[in-house]
Amino acid sequence: MVMITEIVPGLYMSDLYAAESASTHSAYGITHVVSVMPGAVQIPKSTSPRMLQIPIRDNPFEELAGHLGITTSFIADALTHRGSVLVHCVQGMSRSASVVSAYLMAAYGWSVQQSVDFVRSKYDKAQPNTGFVGQLQEYYDSLRRANPSRR
Repeated sequence: MVMITEIVPGLYMSDLYAAESASTHSAYGITHVVSVMPGAVQIPKSTSPRMLQIPIRDNPFEELAGHLGITTSFIADALTHRGSVLVHCVQGMSRSASVVSAYLMAAYGWSVQQSVDFVRSKYDKAQPNTGFVGQLQEYYDSLRRANPSRR
């Protein structure tokens, strides 16, 4: 069964199975894909979305924080241009939830807890690992330093 959930308008989360489904891409009008996993992803060529691949494993010691600015910009740019973005990892639980939470922190000024809780309220499988939660806090702190009015 294909599991895909809209987190905010135009921003979706899923697992690998949904990300590789041409019918999912067509049904949801997916124009951009953020793939947060190592290895090749069989994205349907018929839909030809713009791709961003972040080749990290679901391991608390993997470096995610250094990629969050890139993923956030990619998502924001797509949504600004009326695109639809699918963020996925293998199981749709930790890496994708972390990337989407980072985007919400940047776009809405939410804290780590607010962002993760919001993602979980929409997609109950979301469970960022403890290392990624710590890195989300680092990213949040960097956002606050860059924009002190968000304090």
